[in-house]
Amino acid sequence: MPAVHPFHAIQYHGGAGDVSRFIAPPYDVLDLAAKARLLSHDPFNVVGIDLPHVPARQLGPRETYEAAGSRFESMLAEGILTKRSTPAMFAYRQRFTFSSATHERLGMACALDIAPFGPRDGGGILPHEETFSGPKEDRFALMRATRAQLSPIFGLHADEQGTAVQLLRSIVSSRPADLTARMADDVLHEVWTVEDPAAITAYSNALAGQDVFIADGHHRYTTALNYLRELEAAGALHQHHPARRCMAVLVGMSDPGLVIGPTHRVLGGMETYTIDRFLQALAPFAQVAEGPTHLIEIERAMTQAAADANGRNVLGLIDFRTHTSFVATLRDPDPLAADCPDKPREWRTLDVAVIQHLIVRRICEPTLNGGRPVTWAFPHSVDEALDIGKGRETGAGGGAGFAQLAVIVRPTPLEAVRAVSKAGQLMPQKSTFFYPKLATGLFINPVG
Repeated sequence: MPAVHPFHAIQYHGGAGDVSRFIAPPYDVLDLAAKARLLSHDPFNVVGIDLPHVPARQLGPRETYEAAGSRFESMLAEGILTKRSTPAMFAYRQRFTFSSATHERLGMACALDIAPFGPRDGGGILPHEETFSGPKEDRFALMRATRAQLSPIFGLHADEQGTAVQLLRSIVSSRPADLTARMADDVLHEVWTVEDPAAITAYSNALAGQDVFIADGHHRYTTALNYLRELEAAGALHQHHPARRCMAVLVGMSDPGLVIGPTHRVLGGMETYTIDRFLQALAPFAQVAEGPTHLIEIERAMTQAAADANGRNVLGLIDFRTHTSFVATLRDPDPLAADCPDKPREWRTLDVAVIQHLIVRRICEPTLNGGRPVTWAFPHSVDEALDIGKGRETGAGGGAGFAQLAVIVRPTPLEAVRAVSKAGQLMPQKSTFFYPKLATGLFINPVG
């Protein structure tokens, strides 16, 4: 693994107490209404800096980023945010409920040496999914304006012996948290400041030689890499310049609290789409059965179908015009072998890859949209997909009123993430949803 370091974090409340009103979810899950709600809790909420332009899927006007930079400087000058005089790492625990069960996930916030993507001796930085150009342009403009990494990337490492997670457990059990926060989703965020050199060294040693798999934050890591390259091109940077490092929260894959949820697809903008035409085109590739009348129960029907599918892909389908649902079981256990022979089998059998290459590229675009691209949204729940189908803007993309068809998927297995990354391949965009998201505003990394 690239070396990990403590860093001079910028924090609210001097890094102590309850900061619930100041923190926010990551920029890429927020819309204007969510931003307004957060700022109504406190005008100094970090979202006022981290989300200058909505949507963050594309580059906004220059003045919005300049305003964010000025706001950040003002909050530092007024003491609302303060920079630590000594470097530290931060043990970070999230307690949450998922699928009616209570979980806790442990990670360490640190500064990770930036390196180009790919395997290397001593451990590399491995992405697992493709990215969009718009968010990278947005994040780059914001980093230029603030000279800070406002939110951490979420990285995974093997930790096969559980050494790192045991160290984290010893830290969080030794004393109360220094910093706490709770957001509207009821996830409890707790942070312990780690200054002890022995603990920092022990943690660094536990990660030695391991790869970092980026679970969330591909755009942010790429932005940090591009920012470093820009500074290097402008002149020499000393070896320990903070821009050479990227703020990350690292979690071991052995952590029992590591949960992956689904990222469904909502498709629209197809000129000749009807559910009958779509099902007719799908028939050579899948066996299709009627789904539940109560659309919210589609995942239960998929689970039942998967029990008899012998490992084949099972997808849920919801048509928004007729309010009907279907469960599709693919006929071929390796459905993209002919289309994508250069990809490993773990990649070819991903639900999200099947949607992109079979559903969209072989059916929707050529048959139902004259060869033109369809419009996408990426909801994380069936409820959110149904809201999009009702014409609501949820922040999942696409815009209001575009939706025609929801394709419901099962969560991507963690082992598939590891296998695809190790093979040097990238999954389609929005392939994974590690729940819960890391909070923004618990720690900020200055890189100026």
